Amino acid sequence: MIKIPHKLKQQLWWLIISVDFDYSRIAIADHEINGDVLTLWLEDKHDFKNSLDECLQADIHLKQFARLIKTEGLNSYEGTKVHSGKNFAYKSRVTINEPIRWYQEDASPTEQLWAREAMLKTILTQLVETEIYAEAE
Repeated sequence: MIKIPHKLKQQLWWLIISVDFDYSRIAIADHEINGDVLTLWLEDKHDFKNSLDECLQADIHLKQFARLIKTEGLNSYEGTKVHSGKNFAYKSRVTINEPIRWYQEDASPTEQLWAREAMLKTILTQLVETEIYAEAE
């Protein structure tokens, strides 16, 4: 589960309401990794902004982004390994690199985009599911 600060939750709800709950309208205008934070600037695809100052700035800790990359298996692939002692082949996940290093050094621009979009989707899904579940109780 991703930790979303209360202020960001409120801002995300306003963005969700402004796109009429059509999450596919929410786009990542830009992104940046600075220190231990991944920053995503979000906007409505039907209302593009002139500057990043007008976009919603979502700061996510790199540990949470790394956990998502690992959980989604973005930094690994299904491969065949040979057991060193018993000499038989078996299928296993082969890790390409640690999640953040994979993102920065190994991932293609398309794969980086997929990782950022997976992060956005996870945040929005978690926000909606936890808020609706909390209201139902």
